[in-house]
Amino acid sequence: MRLHPLTSLAAAGSTAIMTTAAASLPLSLAVIAAVAGLSLAGGVERRMLAAAAGILVPLVASLFFLHGLFFPEGSVVLAHWGPARVTVEGLQFALERSAQLSAAVLVLLLCSFTISVPDLVAALSARGVHARFAFVLASTLTLLPAITTRLARIRQAQEARGLVITRGVFRRMAAFRWQAVPLVLSLVEEAGTRAAALEARGFGATGPRTSYREVTDPPFQRRLRMVLLLAAAAAVALRLWQPTAGA
Repeated sequence: MRLHPLTSLAAAGSTAIMTTAAASLPLSLAVIAAVAGLSLAGGVERRMLAAAAGILVPLVASLFFLHGLFFPEGSVVLAHWGPARVTVEGLQFALERSAQLSAAVLVLLLCSFTISVPDLVAALSARGVHARFAFVLASTLTLLPAITTRLARIRQAQEARGLVITRGVFRRMAAFRWQAVPLVLSLVEEAGTRAAALEARGFGATGPRTSYREVTDPPFQRRLRMVLLLAAAAAVALRLWQPTAGA
């Protein structure tokens, strides 16, 4: 069964919200494993891995640096250098927050790499959302996959002209400075081209609109979206209520 675009958005958003609100390491690891399996099934694991590494590596490293070395509540000290202390509690806290953040980011990335932009625009337009806003929203959700694909093409073109990029994260990061300028220029040029194409197709016009693209929305999926949104709201309410109840 193919998911409606709004169902995919609701599933990704509610999963990220519930995982963040639960703050449970087993749940975060389960979500990460589920996302890995779904990305393999969808054939987007390579693109997902590159995008996730670019986002999560610096964030996770900063979490372990801050909480692993400067966790004030830590009592079991493994090593110390002046004011910096490596504590078991700090490492555990950093691990839990890293898993929680990784689960939320990976869920949203999976949605952005698998959702159909034309279907999403058609679904939003069918619900009265202005076509220009619907296109901007859909383009924002798929911006990272588009950048990843464009960067891979730029790297292949530069390698064909003689640029040697050896394996390794640090070597690739050093070579990124040669790819940043053509990447930004190509994105700016594409933005202008898309704006002209949207105007030519009447995206800025007012009045009733029709669409040749019809996206089926089964009643089951409409009910499922409502359940997902209610579950996310309940998870947030429970998280906010717990400290008060404990006090």
